[in-house]
Amino acid sequence: MRFDFTRRQWLTLIVISIADFCNAICVALQAPFFPHEAELKGCSSIEYGLVFGIFELAVFVVSPFYGAHLNRLGPKLVFNAGILTTATCAILFGFLDKVDGHIPFVTLAFTIRIIEALGNAAFLTASFAIIAKEFPNNVATMFASLETFFGLGLIVGPMLGGVLYSWGGYSLPFAVLGSALFATAIMCYVTLPKTSDDEDIKPTGQRDFEKNFKRSPKATMFSLLKIPGVLMAAISIILTSISIGFLQATLEPHLRQFGFSPVVLGVIFIINGGVYALTAPGWGWLCDHPTVKPKYITCIGHLFVVAAFLLIGPAPFFDMPTILWVTIVGLVLHGFGMGSLLVSTFTDSLGTAISSGLPNSIETYGLVSGMWTSTFALGAFIGPTVSGLLFHLINFRNSTVFIVVLHFIMMAVLLCFLCTCDRYKMEVSVSAGDLLRLDGTLDESVLIGEKFMIPTTTRQKSRHYGISVEKSRPPGMNSLIACSSYKNRRSPWSQRTPRYRPSYGSLDARFRAT
Repeated sequence: MRFDFTRRQWLTLIVISIADFCNAICVALQAPFFPHEAELKGCSSIEYGLVFGIFELAVFVVSPFYGAHLNRLGPKLVFNAGILTTATCAILFGFLDKVDGHIPFVTLAFTIRIIEALGNAAFLTASFAIIAKEFPNNVATMFASLETFFGLGLIVGPMLGGVLYSWGGYSLPFAVLGSALFATAIMCYVTLPKTSDDEDIKPTGQRDFEKNFKRSPKATMFSLLKIPGVLMAAISIILTSISIGFLQATLEPHLRQFGFSPVVLGVIFIINGGVYALTAPGWGWLCDHPTVKPKYITCIGHLFVVAAFLLIGPAPFFDMPTILWVTIVGLVLHGFGMGSLLVSTFTDSLGTAISSGLPNSIETYGLVSGMWTSTFALGAFIGPTVSGLLFHLINFRNSTVFIVVLHFIMMAVLLCFLCTCDRYKMEVSVSAGDLLRLDGTLDESVLIGEKFMIPTTTRQKSRHYGISVEKSRPPGMNSLIACSSYKNRRSPWSQRTPRYRPSYGSLDARFRAT
């Protein structure tokens, strides 16, 4: 694996990482003190709980839209607009304590939080797509790096927000941290490079070739989720997010039996998030290794979560009381599970989508990013809701079985899929342009037409690249597979000379021309 990044790549990674960190801080900073302020305005726990929950619900609804239209709008435009919106809403949220009356307070809180969610969804969707386009050979590692900074922001946000609140009251945290994010938005606008989409620049030879060969299908969210491997990754993301929300809502009541101070409870709450932030780059490096399938990492992640929730309670069928060190071990295991699941599902979704025939372009990257953001938000909304109900009905220890069963079933389904369907599937991307020489003419040496056909179903080697192809397939399919396989140096999956060119700055030229 190569990490000899260009100056442009380093600049992109640094800028987006800083933006991720600041964005996460602004999203999470109000957790320690907003409930108290809301109660002073006459709000119930249900109302201020929904103020938090509506954020994830809005992200879930709008993320697929951003993913579907990311190429048309331009990832850089969506990225900058999203982070600017989040920063503005964070600052405005700090003026809510000046609002008199219960109804106006709740109404404005919901409105600002929903708009903030729209900006956050735009920012996350675009940032994931930009990273996928800019680092085609290290997608998982770079995605994990972003998640590390976002996870650190979620940890630092409540702590820093609480400190600033104790110093200067309700408005100070939002004014300081919101302004920091606003400055980050300006920095991102100035420093992120702007280029045209290489999908829009087609040589004459490619246009002539596409008249005779079917182009890759247009990517849509429906076509993405129709792919079994992507659908299973989406379900895994939802289940992972549910497990996170489950602990956020019910772990504190479960630990009240120990009589810990708020400081100690705060330390316990950051154990799984801290482990996740520290281990995510390692999982990313592993997923980027050419001999490792991301789905295997996903299975390991589900196993970690199952083991974690068996210990955190512990599970009711263990004849033992709740022991602090056992709970801490469970939280550590949950952090490992979070890292392996969230990192592997993104890179697996992207690779599976392209290998299943969706175009290897920013459109597909945007769809996968939108799907990941949306499904995670759905789980973040379901998790606290379901866990609160189960905690009320059957207590914490019994309710952990719900998470154990869900993740165990998903792990079994993934293992069955790996043992049957997935092992017969080549990890390739299909792109008609890969058959072209640099001068735009067609490279007929890799085409396998009727003159190369033999009356057998054995696998033969392509004359130039040693790529195994099936002679019983239609010649056009063999040609595309041969040109798009991992071994082909002209393939978009090539580790040596990737055909990608960063293309996230402008509006789609295809739409400008029409």
